[in-house]
Amino acid sequence: MYDLSAEFNKFYRNKVVLPATVQNELREKKKLNIKRLKDGLLEYNQENGTSYKICEDRVQGSMAMHTVVQNDEKDYDIDVAIVFEKDNLNNLGPLATRNMVADALKRKTAQFNAEPEVKTSCVRIKYAEGYHIDFAIYRRYKENETDNEYKYEHAGAEWTERGIRALEDWFGTEINNKGKNLRKIIRFSKMFCKSRDSWVNMPSGLIQTVICDEKLDSYDRIDELFYYTMENVINRLEDSIEVNAPVDNNRSLTTREIDKTRVNNWKNRLSTQKEKMQILFEEECTRDQAIEAWQTFFNHDYWSSFLNKNINEICYEKRSVAYSDTEEFIEDMYDIDEKYDVLIDCRVMGNGFTLMPIVEFLDKYAIRFGKFIPHNFSVRAKVSYTTAPTYDKVLWKVRNVGEEAEKRNDIRGQILDRGTEITENTLFAGQHYIECYLIKNNVCVGIGHVKVPIGIK
Repeated sequence: MYDLSAEFNKFYRNKVVLPATVQNELREKKKLNIKRLKDGLLEYNQENGTSYKICEDRVQGSMAMHTVVQNDEKDYDIDVAIVFEKDNLNNLGPLATRNMVADALKRKTAQFNAEPEVKTSCVRIKYAEGYHIDFAIYRRYKENETDNEYKYEHAGAEWTERGIRALEDWFGTEINNKGKNLRKIIRFSKMFCKSRDSWVNMPSGLIQTVICDEKLDSYDRIDELFYYTMENVINRLEDSIEVNAPVDNNRSLTTREIDKTRVNNWKNRLSTQKEKMQILFEEECTRDQAIEAWQTFFNHDYWSSFLNKNINEICYEKRSVAYSDTEEFIEDMYDIDEKYDVLIDCRVMGNGFTLMPIVEFLDKYAIRFGKFIPHNFSVRAKVSYTTAPTYDKVLWKVRNVGEEAEKRNDIRGQILDRGTEITENTLFAGQHYIECYLIKNNVCVGIGHVKVPIGIK
């Protein structure tokens, strides 16, 4: 098979993985809408003489497993579990509970184009930009007061026992056992499934995750690993389109006819595209032919940037714009259980300005610099607030973004243990950012993010 692993990895980092800034936007939308729900519940309780209270919330699904992809194009599905104490609900039924949550949200989302939608398994709110947030409702209880763990029940058609973090725990175990490439293969699969606007019925991210995990192959090269895993997926779905969850007593994920249709579509569309990929296995296959094959498969213009370049042009490009890809990603280093909020206190000083919060500087003074921080400023960052009761250490990532960073071969992005506070200097222009990661028992339990936009001299 023609080797395009280098181009595959570039495609993955540039067009598949969700940028940190967008991940942070989703994180902020999650926090904002949980606050809206809690504020709406206060009004609901005052009006109805009730005392409903959220006792726990946590991100679920693709955000929790870090498998969201850029091809979602604003149609990001943010899954949030909202938990009530069982006693607090006073025997309220699952539908009535979802209606109560929708009522509370409605009070604080009047600016939305559509009211919160009560669905069978969640309450959904939609942003005009295409984002939507699904609030899955749970209740928890302990069978015995001395129990250390809660039991959880999901508000679907009826109250059904379901582990609130079982899926994420399962996925973390699979990543540990099978390697970080599993996450890459799932993301590539999602890119394929959302590669055509006309493909309206394709399987959910969960179904793709389960099947990709089940049929993951063992090749070292990422392009071969993806190709042969998808071949395995086709063969598996030829045998059966039934898919079961790896948790929750192996509940079926394909009970509805629409689910079966979506899985069938995945199989058929993979098969069709696979037939067009046979050029990759011919001895006379050229680099451009291989690129065109993958461009057709993913239906993504990014692949055309690799086309029609002779060896001299490629070498010149490498000399003129190549930079060391030093960026690291927390999901490749630690299990992720992002259940706590983290805020970074970022302050700047320099050129006669005394130390002040970066937000204050940008709002009050940076207008003269085009809403950027000038060169030769000092930037100090530390964790200012977190809901995490304890953590073992803080890791930091400083990422330089933009053409100037690439020209200087200085994108940075390594994840390092630098103590509780870091200091940086503003050296060159770009939409840079700083992230911190709270680590507890070798798990990342919280992520903080702050933008550090630096202007030209």
